[in-house]
Amino acid sequence: MSADALPLRGEQGRRILQLYQLYRLVISSALALLVFSDMHDELLQLANPELFRNGSWLYLALNCLTLALVRRPTHLAQVFALALVDVTLLSALFYAGGGTPSGIGNLLIVAVAIANILLRGRIGLLIAALAAIGMIFLTFYLSLNRPAASAQYVQVGALGALCFAAALFVQGLTRRLQASESLAEQRAADVANLEALNALILQRMRTGILVLDEQHRVLLANQGANHLLGHAELTGKILDPHCPDLIKRMQAWSHNPSLRPGSLQAAPHGRVLQPSFIALQRGEQRHTLVFLDDISQIAQQAQQLKLASLGRLTAGIAHEIRNPLGAISHAAQLLQESEELHGPDKRLAQIIQDHSRRMDLVIENVLQLSRRRQAEPQLLDLKYWLHRFASEFRSSAKAGQTLHLETSGGSIQTRMDPHQLNQVLSNLVENGLRYSAKQNPQGQVWLKLFRDQDSDLPILEILDDGPGVAEEQLPHLFEPFYTTENKGTGLGLYISRELCESNQARLDYKLREAGGSCLRITFAHPRKLS
Repeated sequence: MSADALPLRGEQGRRILQLYQLYRLVISSALALLVFSDMHDELLQLANPELFRNGSWLYLALNCLTLALVRRPTHLAQVFALALVDVTLLSALFYAGGGTPSGIGNLLIVAVAIANILLRGRIGLLIAALAAIGMIFLTFYLSLNRPAASAQYVQVGALGALCFAAALFVQGLTRRLQASESLAEQRAADVANLEALNALILQRMRTGILVLDEQHRVLLANQGANHLLGHAELTGKILDPHCPDLIKRMQAWSHNPSLRPGSLQAAPHGRVLQPSFIALQRGEQRHTLVFLDDISQIAQQAQQLKLASLGRLTAGIAHEIRNPLGAISHAAQLLQESEELHGPDKRLAQIIQDHSRRMDLVIENVLQLSRRRQAEPQLLDLKYWLHRFASEFRSSAKAGQTLHLETSGGSIQTRMDPHQLNQVLSNLVENGLRYSAKQNPQGQVWLKLFRDQDSDLPILEILDDGPGVAEEQLPHLFEPFYTTENKGTGLGLYISRELCESNQARLDYKLREAGGSCLRITFAHPRKLS
């Protein structure tokens, strides 16, 4: 490979070259100052005073010129040319100064050493060889005119050997430094990659992570923390106004770290979060590391396990309960038909029969949970399916019940088990009609089907004009066995949500501004359901 094709090794090589040029400028300036000063007698003792004087000025001029023109060389050929010119001019000054007594040979060794920092391998040794050969040849030529110079061969040989020794030593040292630099760059790249990977993992973690200072300012918040706390970006903000419950639990933990902090909800309808805290000491600064775990899913899984156990238990003793329950209900019915039974006694018999039916309904719902079959999603045209459902429901509806249907234009499809969708929709419509009739002369429910503009997902809203759900009841709305009615089982909405989730749909409750309730089913995209 030629010298022209060798690239200069990075910014560090350019800085070394600039220092080399400054060094040459200082040496040439010192020689020019020596020539310019009042040292006429000393100059006359040199082998060639005129050559030394002109060479010194030429050396200064060339160094000034290269410093001005060659600022950022792009090839080692330029560095090689500078080193070659430097060795040539210093060799000429070595001859003009009378050989080794002039001390120019030491400057040649320094020039060779600096050149070998930038020049690699044979090219650097070539500069050392040229310097050594130049000193030996010029000493021989000088001995022809001055026989006393013959005694300098040993010193010149030592200087030539020092040139090669300096070149080899500097190249070996440079290789080690370069290997260390490459290793440091590789380690820095590995550290940067690990830092980027850690940052990516930190941002993608579902567990929320916050770092707070003593003023409760958020120094770090990953994506999970922002999502769980319901904010777009918390970094740099004071946390007190955004989540006061979390601050209260952190203060309680700071007073007694052995206590486990209680769970919290960052938003009225948000997820249940379990915080944990770790103290971080950085010098004199005390920070707090906060972990936020979403325990809603854990609570839901625990609830499902409880219901599954309850379902298995109920399935085992259902016949033991239903048989006496049927006997009680039948006896109450016969008791009501007795002519000797008075009004208050008939009322008591009716209460027995009503509660017997309610107990039978609870058993049936729990059994339904335990033996619920696997969902079998099918491609459904929701507009066609809803029109058929509305027609069938209206044909069997009681007097004073009205079902309205509103659909948007275009085909709206999803994948869902039609039997489970029928069960969910029947339950929600009957609930809506019942609550609507409490506040109006007749019960009315509106079915509104449309496609969400942002997510492009099919959405079905079941709206009623009833009293709505009280705010304190909203967190428990979909909990099993939670009911606000004496005759309810508290399993209708829970079963409906479970059936939706088994088909990758979502059932949510929305308050209506005009009053009443809105239960929204967000269906899965037909191509994204797996």
